[in-house]
Amino acid sequence: MIQEPSESRERMTVVITGHVDHGKSTVIGRLLADTGSLPEGKLEQVKAFCARNSRPFEYAFLLDALKEEQSRGITIDCARSFFKTAKRDYILTDAPGHAAFLKNMVTGAARAEAALLVIDAKEGIRENTRRHGVLLSLLGVRQIAVLVNKMDQVHFDLSVFEKIKKEFSDFLKPLRVQTTAFIPLCARDGHNIVSRADWYRGPTVLESLDAFVKPPEAEARPFRFPVQDIYKFTESGDERRILAGTVESGRASAGDRVVFFPSRQASRLKTVESFNRRVSSAGPGEAAGFTLEDEPFIRSGELMCREGQPPPVVGSRFRVSLFWMGASPLVAGKKYKLKLGSARATARLARVLNVLDSSDMASTREKEHVDRHDVAECILETTKPIAFDLESGDEGTGRFVLVDHFDIAGGGVVLDAVEDGASTVSEHVHLRESRWEGSAVPATARALRYGHGSKFVLLTGSDGPALESAGRALESMLFAEGRKAYFLGMRSIEEGLDSDVQESFDPRDEWVRRLGELARILTDSGQIFITALTDLDEPEGRELGALNAPNEIVVVRIGLACSGALPAGLTLPEADAEASARAIHRHLIERAVIPNHSI
Repeated sequence: MIQEPSESRERMTVVITGHVDHGKSTVIGRLLADTGSLPEGKLEQVKAFCARNSRPFEYAFLLDALKEEQSRGITIDCARSFFKTAKRDYILTDAPGHAAFLKNMVTGAARAEAALLVIDAKEGIRENTRRHGVLLSLLGVRQIAVLVNKMDQVHFDLSVFEKIKKEFSDFLKPLRVQTTAFIPLCARDGHNIVSRADWYRGPTVLESLDAFVKPPEAEARPFRFPVQDIYKFTESGDERRILAGTVESGRASAGDRVVFFPSRQASRLKTVESFNRRVSSAGPGEAAGFTLEDEPFIRSGELMCREGQPPPVVGSRFRVSLFWMGASPLVAGKKYKLKLGSARATARLARVLNVLDSSDMASTREKEHVDRHDVAECILETTKPIAFDLESGDEGTGRFVLVDHFDIAGGGVVLDAVEDGASTVSEHVHLRESRWEGSAVPATARALRYGHGSKFVLLTGSDGPALESAGRALESMLFAEGRKAYFLGMRSIEEGLDSDVQESFDPRDEWVRRLGELARILTDSGQIFITALTDLDEPEGRELGALNAPNEIVVVRIGLACSGALPAGLTLPEADAEASARAIHRHLIERAVIPNHSI
């Protein structure tokens, strides 16, 4: 087998991209053959296979290992190969060039530090050539060597090469991509791959690879640990609560102070866990677990960072540059699933700022949607804040993908946080209220008849059964007094009010939305609407408040509040349901929701 890179030497990951049939696989096959990097007998084996099947030998067959690819003559998946020079070890990824497999190309280029982009000298720059240039830019690949292949088919005319060089250089300029070299070559015959042809005086492909500059090591960047999941152990007295995930950048050790974003809760690392053992620290690419000295309320999707290092940006509204691959256009108002690091959120397109047609980079500001294969600068909005790093920092925590139904439909980088402009929730509420068909009975007349005002009483805390018991006790107490009160259990929200919950990464997002819309109706009918929802945070509280507007919410917390929790108008110690209900009843009297006497 091909020898994999050594751990002790510098390593670089390079992706080979370009339009279909422009010769990417042939470039790599020839590179491996001419540097002696193939397994012993591999070249002869492939040549013998071609002879048995009456097929002409191609160096691309050394890479296209999948049977479907060999039978169809195109690269579908991303094949990896390894070779080394005196300077460093290389991992080469051959990405598919066909437009139908752009998602596979993105996968292959996602972790690349540099790229070789191949252009057929006779066919010239094609639409997918430009798309690949755009995608490399969005994926943060800033170093590209452009290989103008099949020079034999234009009779080694260097004026053709110079024309392609100028045209593609002009195309790449606005993409913030550095072209380190343009190299004319004939990959089939090995011209300018490892050895320089007599008709050319510039660098070879091999020399161009070694000229790439290794980006700063991920360990030198600020510590970033997307919390993927939280595991609680109980067997044999093991009470560890382990935050699990993969370190994106930086390094953290036991004893370090850490801060979680977006909740901004702080703690200190107690231990660093690896598989079946405890270690002193964890760095980039390592799957690790961390325990904390205390137990703040942390949800999966938070970004753990070291205190004292540059923090990430936190926001729910941000400007992005994205490439859209969905079968249907990206449109405003529709819900999409956004994935950034370990964060999952329901996202909406708030505004299209600018759209580029990636086939010719023509720009338009008139479009209100993004079509397939368009590149766009947009403002996205998520249902709750997430933590991210900006594209300028070259952080993996600044790249995202958008999922439409169950397919990855787009992806890109976050450019900036946006504070101005109305949220999609507030815009929805404004439109809803402008069309609201209210009752003919005024709210004042209804309050006079019922003997109380309407209110949304929202109970929150960490103990779900205790919250529900208190809510039901309050309902019974108010009902016995003749009040129009109704308690709704969250299971009724989760299982009822039919809605497409799977359209949200987190079903809780949809439950909160349903609850807010229902509260608006019930409070408008003059009732005291009571429900309980565990561990409400500030963003959820703001959304419920907006959806219930113009009516108000009375928030009651039972038990201790953790950092990032929704502020409460009334905080109660943990007690039996009747005691909690009596305390809430007194609070409603103080708030003049109900009068201080029985009717």
